[in-house]
Amino acid sequence: MIILSITTIALLCIVGFAAAFLDSIAGGGGILTVPALMAAGLPPHLTLGTNKFSATNASFTSTLTFLNSKKIHIPLIKYILPFSFLGAVLGVRTVLQINEEYLRIIILVLLIFVALNTLFNKNVGTENEFEGVNKKTIIIGCIVGFTIGFYDGFFGPGTGSILLYAFIRFFKFDFTIGTANARILNFTSNITSLVLFAYYGRIVYAIGIPMALSMILGAFLGTRMAIKHGGKIIKPIFVTMSLAIVVKLFLDTI
Repeated sequence: MIILSITTIALLCIVGFAAAFLDSIAGGGGILTVPALMAAGLPPHLTLGTNKFSATNASFTSTLTFLNSKKIHIPLIKYILPFSFLGAVLGVRTVLQINEEYLRIIILVLLIFVALNTLFNKNVGTENEFEGVNKKTIIIGCIVGFTIGFYDGFFGPGTGSILLYAFIRFFKFDFTIGTANARILNFTSNITSLVLFAYYGRIVYAIGIPMALSMILGAFLGTRMAIKHGGKIIKPIFVTMSLAIVVKLFLDTI
């Protein structure tokens, strides 16, 4: 049985708030919460399950806020969601059969490209140039949803950032609409993984519940800020979080 002091739980809630605030804007919150939970003394499997519980609650809050603001493109996203779900299920089932170090290196390189391409391409994500739902966008969306859903179920770090980049690059959404659509896909793969973690008893609810409450507040405030300020705030945070994930994965690799 894991028992932490009130002070430790309070610190975890502060970290959770900051992580959810940033994650709701540009992804990458897990690079704060996962190390914090492990530093508090939770073993890896309980860390992942407890983090997924808290993060899913925050992701739901962010998704709901974006839905209410009508920033999520339902005509497109309805085709992608089932593939994101399927990818996450297969990712979780595969996690114990493949060496994650290979995937870590692939994502490390991908995130470096994503961050630098966004940083030096001044026009990307500045305007909403989505051409509408057609066979091409549906096929691309289903491939993106399945692939990144699988990655989130299997490994996870950087999922939100990669989804955001996919929406602004492949579909020509602006940063605000890209973030909104990334959130709902991230929530889908999160809750899929959460169900399995809960089924196998890998969640410490005495830690997860207070963290979830603080992360719900952080997600709500972060989402409101993203909607209000758009690309002016999303782009710099997106690039910063992408590079932070790169550093974290690089340190883990070496």
